[in-house]
Amino acid sequence: QVQVEESGGGLVQAGGSLKLSCVVSGRIDGMGWFRRAPGKEREFVAGISGSGTSTDYKNSVKGRFTISRDNAKNTWYLQMNSLKPEDTAVYYCSARAGTTWRYWGQGTQVTVSS
Repeated sequence: QVQVEESGGGLVQAGGSLKLSCVVSGRIDGMGWFRRAPGKEREFVAGISGSGTSTDYKNSVKGRFTISRDNAKNTWYLQMNSLKPEDTAVYYCSARAGTTWRYWGQGTQVTVSS
């Protein structure tokens, strides 16, 4: 059974940075970060293949967010720079089995003040 647990959210001023972490136990085919802002649908933010060789980003975060992994720690990261108030959301990490985002963390709140 794959377990996923994220951490690292918080409150930051616009233009600031935060780094989210996600510890994943078990074998997965890829990992991604999603977010849900108040009153909005959950959306894809960034993803990385199981090998770590392929990444994908939502257009609005390209150049500001970076997804990465530390194999030795079974930990995946989302470095978020130049944060904007519209980045405020609950962020979730998810582990992919095949093409399905099957395993989800509990979410961590990111709040960006203007």
